[in-house]
Amino acid sequence: MSQERHERRREQAAVAAGAKPVSRPRRVITILLIAVGFAAAYFFGTQSRNVKFIQKALGKRKYDAFAKCLTDRGVKFYGAWWCPHCAEQKEKFDASIDQAPYIECGVKGDTHAKTQVCKDANITHYPTWQFPPMGERVERVFTLEELRDRTGCSLP
Repeated sequence: MSQERHERRREQAAVAAGAKPVSRPRRVITILLIAVGFAAAYFFGTQSRNVKFIQKALGKRKYDAFAKCLTDRGVKFYGAWWCPHCAEQKEKFDASIDQAPYIECGVKGDTHAKTQVCKDANITHYPTWQFPPMGERVERVFTLEELRDRTGCSLP
């Protein structure tokens, strides 16, 4: 009985101080809503970082056929994950970069290391494009129109 009186007095003191007593179910619901809010923020935050996911969802894969044509013709695009010019070149392909003839030369976490494929190909600058049949190499960012003119692949 004294426990009940003690709780009643605590509630009365809280009401006198201007606070409203919060019931246990209301606390549980509040905690659950906060947890759901954090989960939603985490989910949408990670999804917004996934550029390919967003571009695919928005239907920005219009260069798939063009990128596949470059690959089929033997064109190679060497780049590194840390290279800002390579990122600029990749952006030109939108979400279709996964269809492009891209070869990653960088080793994640080390801006000085190079993959064996790129060592064997003697790649020293990024981005480097290699065009068949003679294997001509050009070290710069190309527009898609310039790539179309060099390769004969058609743009959408």
